[in-house]
Amino acid sequence: MAEIVITPDVQHAISSDLANHYRVIPKHNTNDSLELFVDDAKNNSEISEELELLLGKQIILESISSLQIEKALSVYYRKDRQLQTSKSFSLDKGDFLENLLSEAKSLKCSDIHFEVYEESARIRFRIDGQLIERYKIERENYLELVNKVKIKAKLNITEKRLPQDGRITNESFDIRVSILPTLYGEKIVMRLLGQDASNIDLSSLGFKQEELQKYLEAVKKPNGIILISGPTGSGKTTTLYATLRLLNDSKRNIVTVEDPIEYTLKGINQVQLKEDIGLTFASALKSFLRQDPDVIMLGEIRDSETALMAIRASLTGHLVLSTIHTNSAVGTISRLIDMGVPSYLIAETLNLSLAQRLVRKLCNHCKVEVDCDKDDFPMHYTLPYELTKHHKAVGCNHCYHTGYSGRTALYEVVNIDNAIAEKIKHNTITKLFSKDKDYKSLADKAFDLLASGETSLDEIYAVLINM
Repeated sequence: MAEIVITPDVQHAISSDLANHYRVIPKHNTNDSLELFVDDAKNNSEISEELELLLGKQIILESISSLQIEKALSVYYRKDRQLQTSKSFSLDKGDFLENLLSEAKSLKCSDIHFEVYEESARIRFRIDGQLIERYKIERENYLELVNKVKIKAKLNITEKRLPQDGRITNESFDIRVSILPTLYGEKIVMRLLGQDASNIDLSSLGFKQEELQKYLEAVKKPNGIILISGPTGSGKTTTLYATLRLLNDSKRNIVTVEDPIEYTLKGINQVQLKEDIGLTFASALKSFLRQDPDVIMLGEIRDSETALMAIRASLTGHLVLSTIHTNSAVGTISRLIDMGVPSYLIAETLNLSLAQRLVRKLCNHCKVEVDCDKDDFPMHYTLPYELTKHHKAVGCNHCYHTGYSGRTALYEVVNIDNAIAEKIKHNTITKLFSKDKDYKSLADKAFDLLASGETSLDEIYAVLINM
């Protein structure tokens, strides 16, 4: 059974309402006619007459199986998530940008990409960590759309040679806007940010009970540093805000410096980073120490100056929370040493190192069990234990034929006790964990998830290959 593949410009020739009501999928679209695949169980003549009246075009129908139609509707016209007010793609409509943002929010999209090429342009949504093409745009209409975004973000519409960053405040969410000049025009990435973090809770993030206990033990200390590592989009900021929400009470003074401020929390003093005027993480941290803080949150430790300032803040009786870019919780310690932080200071101040990743979970309705072949794993990865079977993604109506439904978090938690602190002082931390049978790395946690049938090898391959 051949799979139906349609491009975004053809997809938007008909609305989600009409596609689902008449069980049709567009095949080819011109100014005068529209070719549609139709469910072979439907009455073609009635559908043709009604659609010609509604769309004002000649309708040409081609019958295919109900199963093919069902699959295509699930992939291209997600009835329960699709923005119902979106009738068709047209830049002539003044509310197109507003509808686009509402659609992205309803689809739980994290980023919107506007991209321009030599002959055309497109819009893609990042959903559950994956980019999906949603719209094609005529090149001559792209500049108008870019200008609308710039005006909303209060950016300079005449500046086309330099990158620009801005922000759009919506009713229910904020949007960070980044504009980058490319070969054929300006590329835009819009990051959708939730305004309110009052409902984020540590217990709902995916921690195992033992991991959560270790994390809470470190958080409850009055001073020291807690570092969270992971790539962009791994949920580090969400974990930080959930921690701040836990610590936030009338007895504590909490200050943060962020780039950008992704959520707002009542009772917390949040500062937006502005490097162009000298407000960096390091300079903000110096000012924070004169603000009588109890808890300090730094969006990211990027350089040795910020790292040393964070160490100094924790030594003077403050609890410091931050993120850092490393592949593992153990690697965070090595990264700090590489930044020039003395190992004895790390041992003295680091409460906990946490590494995390987000992986998609297999759809329980369609996943299938397959034989395990060691050759499918990364070349240098050693399986922690024997595995004869695992599951792979297939795709069905329940998961919109992606094979996955939702995401879960993987955590590697290293709580710095006296034994580990001694190893850090003598720079033998790696040897300690290589001999510890109870210690589980992110790769081990990912492999456990694979063995339990919750995710696929394709989804955790990147975690395994980086360990």
